[in-house]
Amino acid sequence: MPLAATHVLLTIIIVDLFRDYVIKNKSKYFTLHTILIAGIAGLLPDVDVPLNWVLKFFGYDVTLLAHGGFTHTILIGLIFLVLGVILFKKGKHKWSTYSYVICFGLFFHIFLDYMLGGGGYNGPMLLWPISAQRYSFGFLHKLNEPNIFISLDAIILILWLWHEEVKHKIQDFI
Repeated sequence: MPLAATHVLLTIIIVDLFRDYVIKNKSKYFTLHTILIAGIAGLLPDVDVPLNWVLKFFGYDVTLLAHGGFTHTILIGLIFLVLGVILFKKGKHKWSTYSYVICFGLFFHIFLDYMLGGGGYNGPMLLWPISAQRYSFGFLHKLNEPNIFISLDAIILILWLWHEEVKHKIQDFI
């Protein structure tokens, strides 16, 4: 399964590319703060990991909090999508944008776990509470390379830094 950095980096990169090339930075609601929120949301489904650690420390074993469980369901993303639509209709565009990028971050995390996950990880429970079935394509796991996810983080980061240098001239900030 992808590492935490992959979830955060790819979510931030995709939302920032959307801001730069699709809406072309014209929206006052799509700020760098919005991109940060998207990145945090891209990691949010993995909150089950530290929660499990804390509960186990205090002697509790909660099966529902097993990694990829209910925090990896599309239901949570749909809640933020509906909330975004409601907020947008009420004229609260800044908050609806936050809801939309949280929805995207959650869905993208689940998509990455489904597509790239593997090993001992059986995939996310996409349809919980309707079904506890886990789904996983496990694309990168099929390559049978033990360091593939560490390498993926390095490749993503280098490509993103190259893009930022070309697009935004990051050397100007040094």
